Amino acid sequence: MKIVLLGPPGAGKGTQAKSISNKYSVPHISTGDIFRYNISNGTPLGIEAKKYLDKGHLVPDELTIDIIKDRLKQDDCKNGFLLDGYPRTVNQAEALETLLEGLGTKLDTALLIKVPKSFIIDRMTGRRVCKACGASYHVQFNPTKTEGVCDLCGGETYQRADDNEATVSERLEIYDAQTQPLIEYYSNKNLLTEVDGTQTIEKVFEDIVDILGA
Repeated sequence: MKIVLLGPPGAGKGTQAKSISNKYSVPHISTGDIFRYNISNGTPLGIEAKKYLDKGHLVPDELTIDIIKDRLKQDDCKNGFLLDGYPRTVNQAEALETLLEGLGTKLDTALLIKVPKSFIIDRMTGRRVCKACGASYHVQFNPTKTEGVCDLCGGETYQRADDNEATVSERLEIYDAQTQPLIEYYSNKNLLTEVDGTQTIEKVFEDIVDILGA
């Protein structure tokens, strides 16, 4: 099972990725995790990537695909993989396709967790985090028993700076600009599948299993 996972910030990709990885016994490959691994272990690819990140620059596509290639050649990817955070652009998708062809394989699907902008804004701006233990809540979907007080440790809960409406809206606009062409790219290749991300976590996963097969 070889999957690219798509969806806007706040769509619940992380939760579903974990469930998909467990059910289908494939590694959840996050580009952020790969970069951190290579940098912390001082690999040649990590050292090169760090030069760009230290300057606040994006890692070039050529270097990113080299890091992806290195990861996909590892033994745990023999039965497939779930790519999260890559590709982000059509150029990256084309590079990934070429890479997979070189490895003698291809994608099974590009799975899009589809969630409207208004829903994400409500979801993300309602998040609250405990300053003491880091526990996460939501004012609507998972509120604390006492407003502003963590159920677990009694610490103060707060809204993270990047969870305000202006910041969330900006992130969604960037996502739309970057990812809409990618959605069209995979749709034109008949690889795009969609699931309604506004449902319960359990129902979203049930729909994903229907798409991927038991």
